[in-house]
Amino acid sequence: MSLYNFLGVLVIFLIVGIVIYLATPRSFESTETVANSYDEWTDDGILEFYWGEHIHLGHYGKPPRQKDFLGAKADFVHEMVKWGGLNQLPRGTTVLDVGCGIGGSTRILAKDYGFEATGITISPKQVQRDTELTPADVPAKFQVDNALNLSFPDNSFDVVWSIEAGPHMPDKAKYAQEMMRVLKPGGILVVADWNQRDDRQIPLNTWEKVVMRQLLDQWSHPSFSSIEGFSEQIAETGLVEGEVVTADWTEETLPSWLESIWQGIIRPEALIRFGFSGLIKSLREVPTMLLMRIGFGSGLCRFGMFRAVKSKSVPSSKVAYISEVVNA
Repeated sequence: MSLYNFLGVLVIFLIVGIVIYLATPRSFESTETVANSYDEWTDDGILEFYWGEHIHLGHYGKPPRQKDFLGAKADFVHEMVKWGGLNQLPRGTTVLDVGCGIGGSTRILAKDYGFEATGITISPKQVQRDTELTPADVPAKFQVDNALNLSFPDNSFDVVWSIEAGPHMPDKAKYAQEMMRVLKPGGILVVADWNQRDDRQIPLNTWEKVVMRQLLDQWSHPSFSSIEGFSEQIAETGLVEGEVVTADWTEETLPSWLESIWQGIIRPEALIRFGFSGLIKSLREVPTMLLMRIGFGSGLCRFGMFRAVKSKSVPSSKVAYISEVVNA
């Protein structure tokens, strides 16, 4: 095939992807629509085929350097552990992974650091896959649970950890409150998330609003918070000792988007494994990934990191009151 023919095929595929993309939005309606989306993605296996056990972005360093696509995702977990200071914690530390996906991060926390890790997701299919992928000697367990109404008692975990779950949460304040509630006094919250620019400081212009609307509608997101806004919501739980620490990892994670698309080009064996329907499903995601790259590359979106320590002096009555308010 000549270069021109190859480019022509790519253009046709892109056009098909855009048509499917526009015709089949996955707009957020409720937590049930999020669960259904992840059940579908887990059931067909395409997302796992391309992204491996980690359904989150990779860490490529600063400045970014070329890395193996799946290796960069594992590197992200280790970099997040170091950034959060979790590498200083002893084996046996209890960790709750909120929005664990198919458990890649949970298993690393358990296997490489010796933590007693519990992963929760709203998707039953993901829990089933989590269990299938987890060796018997790895101290990780999984269950279906709702991040906005966690089933765990107050003060249950030494660490609460979450990667890229926030955009699916319709109530960001409740998401923050629940994670802080189940932390033990002195425990550490470490969160990594997709965020948008703080529009209280610089309002979104017309094209930015269009882009954000598509990013929300295509992957079952009710909204993105800003780094500034979500750090304020964590602090406003009244359970934080000192300040909420934040960082911007946009540069470190930015290569992930185009690398994700590139995986579909260099791994054509997926066509054999998943057939024509798999090709169509894969093409459908390309426009969203391109928009993500545009959003994060232009400053419309930012990759936020959050770290908070739960106060040791919060009266149990206050924790109980917050728990009642959250679950009312």
